Amino acid sequence: MAAAHLLAASTSSSSTAAFRPPLRLRSPTHTPHLRLNRTGRRPFPVVRAAETDAKDAKPKAPEKAPAAGGSSFNQLLGIKGAKQETDIWKIRLQLTKPVTWPPLVWGVLCGAAASGNFHWTVEDVAKSIVCMIMSGPCLTGYTQTINDWYDRDIDAINEPYRPIPSGAISENEVITQIWVLLLAGLGLGALLDVWAGHDFPIVFYLAVGGSLLSYIYSAPPLKLKQNGWIGNFALGASYISLPWWAGQALFGTLTPDIVVLTTLYSIAGLGIAIVNDFKSIEGDRALGLQSLPVAFGMETAKWICVGAIDITQLSVAGYLLSTGKLYYALALLGLTIPQVVFQFQYFLKDPVKYDVKYQASAQPFFVLGLLVTALATSH
Repeated sequence: MAAAHLLAASTSSSSTAAFRPPLRLRSPTHTPHLRLNRTGRRPFPVVRAAETDAKDAKPKAPEKAPAAGGSSFNQLLGIKGAKQETDIWKIRLQLTKPVTWPPLVWGVLCGAAASGNFHWTVEDVAKSIVCMIMSGPCLTGYTQTINDWYDRDIDAINEPYRPIPSGAISENEVITQIWVLLLAGLGLGALLDVWAGHDFPIVFYLAVGGSLLSYIYSAPPLKLKQNGWIGNFALGASYISLPWWAGQALFGTLTPDIVVLTTLYSIAGLGIAIVNDFKSIEGDRALGLQSLPVAFGMETAKWICVGAIDITQLSVAGYLLSTGKLYYALALLGLTIPQVVFQFQYFLKDPVKYDVKYQASAQPFFVLGLLVTALATSH
């Protein structure tokens, strides 16, 4: 649930729909003009260029198109700088954004550690792997795909070369993928409850709750992401609290103090989710979405972002100290220091230019801090 959290200009590839200047938004009262791209799939006509009188006018690539010869590795991870692909399975993988899976997988690991009942047996390892597949590839993949589906009009402004607005994947193919990933995730949740011998199917209901939260985050009429505070907190909770709860419930008991502590950690998730809003500020503003960079401006939003992360971790360190976990509290403080250094070195200088560098350098310390907290609560 979902942010994570976590961010993107020359010639587009042959699979990208042609754009002609000047660029304008179509009025929703007009019937969309559809055409097939070279892959034979129908592009989504949210943004369309004005027609020219000359039949032989040479099409121009969108200004925000990725550089020619983009990275195949980036394409498979679902991040900016991706190579334009025609292979449908690579496109399907790109939509699930595998780069967003690790926080969910890590959350399950933290929950299992916090339970105090995980053992390095074949059965416990197998259970945890299935729970990670449920949380990562299945339900996070569902979340990312449905978010791209409902954001296709925004992406047509910010990143028109992405699979859905470019027409690299058809409407039916996207909808099928959404349903397959959702049902697979819910099915694995039910399987885990049976496997663990639960009288109450808590893992299944956590999967249902997370899926519902993902839907209302992206889809109208609620579309939580329209409100920067509520939407980003919901995303933070889906990336930190829910997988932790699933991992802990699978191996032990989900206690009220853990629910409170992980909900507090979701405030840090809010800050992490804001990182991704800076690259979409143009489209969000054009379509009236009140992300925090749009509502407060980039300068203020930068400080809200880092403040949410750092204050949360300092608060959790204080909580651990108050419960007599001195060494765990000191370890968490030690992990917070390099995060602050990288925030000043990268993020606070330019959150758009250095987003990838910042996340690659600072976020590992944050996720290690989660594990420290999990281990502290298990003793």
